[in-house]
Amino acid sequence: MALNCMNATESSPALNHVKNREYRPAFCGSDETKIPEDFIWPEEFKAAEVVPELHVPHIDLKKFFSGNESDVEEATRLVDEACRKHGFFVVVNHGVDMELMKGVHECIDEFFTMPLDVKQRAQRKVGENYGYTNSFIGRFASKLPWKETFSLRCVAAQNSSAAHDYVLDTLGSPFSHHGKLYQECGIALNELGMKIVELLGLSLGISRECFKNFYEDNDSILRLNYYPTCDKPELVLGTGPHSDPTSITILHQDHVSGLQVFVDDQWYSIPPTPDSFVINIGDTFMSLTNGIYKSCLHRAVVNCKESRKSLAFFLCPAHDKVVRAPEELVEKNPPRNYSDYTWEMLLKMTQKDYRADFKTLEAFMARVQKEKSLEDTTSPAGTST
Repeated sequence: MALNCMNATESSPALNHVKNREYRPAFCGSDETKIPEDFIWPEEFKAAEVVPELHVPHIDLKKFFSGNESDVEEATRLVDEACRKHGFFVVVNHGVDMELMKGVHECIDEFFTMPLDVKQRAQRKVGENYGYTNSFIGRFASKLPWKETFSLRCVAAQNSSAAHDYVLDTLGSPFSHHGKLYQECGIALNELGMKIVELLGLSLGISRECFKNFYEDNDSILRLNYYPTCDKPELVLGTGPHSDPTSITILHQDHVSGLQVFVDDQWYSIPPTPDSFVINIGDTFMSLTNGIYKSCLHRAVVNCKESRKSLAFFLCPAHDKVVRAPEELVEKNPPRNYSDYTWEMLLKMTQKDYRADFKTLEAFMARVQKEKSLEDTTSPAGTST
């Protein structure tokens, strides 16, 4: 990432506004090179100028589903090795129409260049997980992310049109084409997600149907990300270090690099490759494997020359589905490491009073245990005499 960026001029219209639409001219008055303090990250978090590339396996899903025994064995071996270490791999020949993805990226370009008042028609409400947000709309006052997002609900239920309906209800009929493409994209990435969990099941040595059945009624999230350029990218982060609290993330990047992963006490990049998706394990799936597969710390960095856009599909269980590792996985990696919970419980914590970081699951488990202890002490069986 280049550090000499004094000539960059592109900025996001939304990032010129603060809470309650208060206007902050170019962040800082006449000095356009000064970064607001609430965007500056502590020294230990700041992005390095150059990081090495993380060489992750590229899995050919067409070969995996061909039924050829050697192709299946090779794919499961590579995925198993990657997921035990850092949880990242790339899929190619995945079956998703790249013309569809091209159309979605065109919609992303169009949406994020709209005036702020247009985007704010879909402004995300506090405690909710869907809608438009930028750094000043959120609930945090420091270490703000240098980005804008637009999140949509994607429900696996047959004939669901949640994404399309949300776009129409908030942005109106001029955005109907956007809603249609987002809906089609959600369906396509849900289908890809089902392929991924089949692959993960076999990689773990259990039935390929195990996780597919668990996620068949999933209630997932499609998130569009826009990272504007920054005059001093070494001071800010597009997204701070975190592990995803969700299950499986399916990421499609544009041509601009920005994804970085923390492995063996060092940051590495995963640059974009054409016609592929980056897959990573989230906290929920890590607990579903009893900790065998890892949810890894990662972040997004920005640059001074070109804005970056990405699209992430977060595969999530149905809200009331109990997350509990299968007994056969606990037997392989005893004891049982995580208490039972529902995805809705973890989602509420991360949306209302906890900022996702590298200890999200640990903090959540501590909360679950505390609540369980309180229930035990207040129940008739736990009352002292």
